[in-house]
Amino acid sequence: MRKPLLIVFIVLLIDQLIKIYIKTHFFLGEEIHLAGDWAIIHFTENNGMAYGMEFGGEFGKLFLSVFRIFAVGGIAYYMWTLTKNKEDKLYIVCIALIFAGALGNIIDSAFYGVMFSDSNYEVARFLPEEGGYAGFLHGKVVDMFYFPIIEGHFPAWFPIWATEEFEFFRPVFNFADFSISVGVGLIIVYQKRFFGKKNTAKVDADSNGIAATNSPSTEDINV
Repeated sequence: MRKPLLIVFIVLLIDQLIKIYIKTHFFLGEEIHLAGDWAIIHFTENNGMAYGMEFGGEFGKLFLSVFRIFAVGGIAYYMWTLTKNKEDKLYIVCIALIFAGALGNIIDSAFYGVMFSDSNYEVARFLPEEGGYAGFLHGKVVDMFYFPIIEGHFPAWFPIWATEEFEFFRPVFNFADFSISVGVGLIIVYQKRFFGKKNTAKVDADSNGIAATNSPSTEDINV
C-alpha cells in the first residue's frame, strides 16, 4: 500500500502547491503566455466538475461536493482491496492517480472558500480576518492550464455547428484533472491487460466445468 499512497501524496502535493501559488499570485482572469497563444497559464475558478464543467446552483454545488466525498471514499476502499489482493501494479497506479486527482479537487471545494478571500480584481489573501469568500464545501476549484492549440471555424458543410467557432483544447484544467485523465487513459490503453486475464480465466473455468459435466463417469462406462 506504500507505493499507491506515495503516488497520492506526490500528486496532491504538486496539485496544491500549484493551486495555492496561483491563488495567491494571480487575480481572477489574469494570465501569462508560456508559448505564444497556445500554452497559457490562465487563472479561473469553477463551481463544478473537472475541466470547468458546471453543476449549477448552491444546492447543486453542495450536492456535488458531498457526492465527491462519497465517491472518493469508494475509490479509496477499492484501491485498498486491489492492493490487498495483489492485483496488477499498473492498474493500482491508475486507480491511485484517479483517487489523488479527485481528492485534490475536493480539497478546493471543501476548504478554499474558508481559507482564501475572493480573487475578483485582486490577489486572494490567505486566512483573511473577515473570513473566506464562501462556506465549507462551497469553495471553487482552481484551474490554470489552458492550451488553445487550434482555433478556427467549422466548415459550412459541417452538420449542426456549421461556420461556428471551435477551439482545441478549450477547457482550462488543473494538475488534479490531468492526474485523473492519465489514470483513465492508461486503463483504456491497457484494458486487455487489466481485464482480459480475468475474462479468459472465467471462460476457461466455464469450459472445464462443461467438459467435466459432459465426460462419462466410470460407472457409465461400466454400464
